[in-house]
Amino acid sequence: MSLADFFTPIDLKKIAPKKGFYTSQLGDKIVHYSVDFPDLEEKTDIAIIGVMDDRNAVGNSGCSLGPDYIREKLYQLNEGGYSVKIADLGNIRAGEKVTDTYFAVKTVVAELIKKDIIPVILGGGQDLTYAQYLGYEELEQKVDLVVIDSHFDLDEDNHDGSIETTSGSYLNKIFLHDPNYLFNFSNLGYQTYFVSQDSLRVMDKLYFDVHRLGELSGNVAVTEPAIRNASMVSFDIGAIRAADAMGNANATPNGFYGEEACQLCRYAGFNDKLTSIGFYEFNPAYDSNGQTAWQLAQMIWYFIDGFYNRKRDFPLNPKSQYLIYKTSLTHEDQEVIFVKSKKSDRWWMQVPYPSAGSPNERFHLVPCSYADYKTATSGELPDLWWRTYQKLN
Repeated sequence: MSLADFFTPIDLKKIAPKKGFYTSQLGDKIVHYSVDFPDLEEKTDIAIIGVMDDRNAVGNSGCSLGPDYIREKLYQLNEGGYSVKIADLGNIRAGEKVTDTYFAVKTVVAELIKKDIIPVILGGGQDLTYAQYLGYEELEQKVDLVVIDSHFDLDEDNHDGSIETTSGSYLNKIFLHDPNYLFNFSNLGYQTYFVSQDSLRVMDKLYFDVHRLGELSGNVAVTEPAIRNASMVSFDIGAIRAADAMGNANATPNGFYGEEACQLCRYAGFNDKLTSIGFYEFNPAYDSNGQTAWQLAQMIWYFIDGFYNRKRDFPLNPKSQYLIYKTSLTHEDQEVIFVKSKKSDRWWMQVPYPSAGSPNERFHLVPCSYADYKTATSGELPDLWWRTYQKLN
């Protein structure tokens, strides 16, 4: 079975302006499946895939129609100062069962990553995050997951023995998946009144990184190390305040501003480690004058812009491109080692493997911020170091 078998072509007549696209616009640059399926053997960096399934999107029926509305706006945006190599593979239609859709998404994500192509998923419900995650299963590598969401989707899951889940419970499926290949989970932008104290205790017990909206509001740059650590990202459009993204039946008054969402996406594109990203829960039935579709199109544009401006400064090769800083802790006979890239001024922290850890590596490099370095220079152990060490255990 080829990848083309999973997709239906897009109807370009519904997307393109009557006069067609200007040569500077992405609609003229992206190789799209409207007649012939794109040849992925030619150099392709990014693949756009729509997933038209909202059966398990809690309270947001209609979001399956979102992908083409996003495309219509994205194609009108101009290419940046680089030459894009992007293929739009069309839409994965809803399968006979929800699990059929999941299988298609899982297979497509895995095959694209093997080809060194980044899938950009346009959903559909956020339960598709689980299918996106399953794509990593046969790659046999640990996954660092970042979810940008106002909630923790940890509701009780009633689909025992099946890969089916819902947009309100898919995190349970990921956390309990066997075999477990999730190394780290980060939530960006949760709102405390939407989150139970029990779920916060779970996150703390598992040494996961969760950041409430108030921490990040007006200071979105602090999210960069967490996003730089991600191998996959799931973005719920409901994390953006309704005034900037009303196209969601579950939209609420507070959340990230539109420009902050664009910055988050640029950080994701800039991340050398990231291999897939999904945008979920956009419902055109609740949109006004296409504003949310524009918002998402611009977020994807910033992701693309970040990708084509990657510094490729991870891992540490060559060593001449990095500065090493060693700091001593006040109460322990121990030093914390930091690494700074000369290319991008970004920071990493070395966390040693426990004695029974990796046979091939002595330490794990975790992205961090200058603030973590300052904490260590003051003699205190950064919280990020401790949580990472516990996970390596």
